[in-house]
Amino acid sequence: MRMAMIGLGKMGGNMVRRLRRGNIEVAGFDRAQEVVAQLAKESGMLAAASVEDAVAKLSAPRIVWLMLPSGEPTEQQIRALAPLLAKGDIIVDGGNSNYHDSQRRGAWLAEQGIGFMDAGTSGGIWGLENGYCLMVGAADSVAKTMTPILQALAPAADRGWAHVGPVGSGHFTKMIHNGIEYGMMQSLAEGLELLRGKQEFALDLAQITELWRHSSVVRSWLLDLTAEALKVDQGLVNIAPFVPDSGEGRWTVIESIDQGVAAPVLTLALQMRFNSQSQTGYGYRLLSTMRNAFGGHAVKHASER
Repeated sequence: MRMAMIGLGKMGGNMVRRLRRGNIEVAGFDRAQEVVAQLAKESGMLAAASVEDAVAKLSAPRIVWLMLPSGEPTEQQIRALAPLLAKGDIIVDGGNSNYHDSQRRGAWLAEQGIGFMDAGTSGGIWGLENGYCLMVGAADSVAKTMTPILQALAPAADRGWAHVGPVGSGHFTKMIHNGIEYGMMQSLAEGLELLRGKQEFALDLAQITELWRHSSVVRSWLLDLTAEALKVDQGLVNIAPFVPDSGEGRWTVIESIDQGVAAPVLTLALQMRFNSQSQTGYGYRLLSTMRNAFGGHAVKHASER
């Protein structure tokens, strides 16, 4: 199979590398042409000088996967792509788009006979080695065409990916996933801050988090990453207690309001991120460290605060 990947940043670039390992041919484009050249040299990706060039390297059905910032960048690229494609071709949005936008875009593309898949993508900078968790929304025919690509990106052909429902459902599922992630991170950060605060016990947080990784009911990948980070630096004095929110946490809380479903933990976790922008504290330093560990998200250093 051959497909195009538009956007070769931290996620897009590593997804190309994993696809190439799975013998999927990829034509890749990014505005940073030095990134394109390096990735082509490293992985055997077909270097494209433009989006039009990437599409021209494909054969029917042409598949174009977007890994772009949500909102206007993705909107503009889909609008620009549509005239280059034909009936039966497929556009995949693997970014963190709002599911309402995905539903609207899917309906618009369907009018032109172009398939659409919204792919909620989790795995961060570790996806290259571990595989990505893919929550996809699409028509059955589109999902069938995309199956070999999804299997190559996932941890294994039979797990780590799922066609969860119609267009919009993939990004909806990922939105809720990220809301849960906020709550899990917040609980770890608060608990560890309480442990650190009990100074009379002089607790070793690296020892305790490593202990919890084995047979504890709170063991998780987030705990794994936190334990590894604390082995290197328990004080986190060079990490500013500033925790951004990507947007999906907000959308999850709005969804809970729309449905009239109580989600106090997810809501408060989001509010605590807002609070971090004006407060200081060890827990916020931990949250920022966790985001960097799993997603490679930039951290503010103390000198930048």
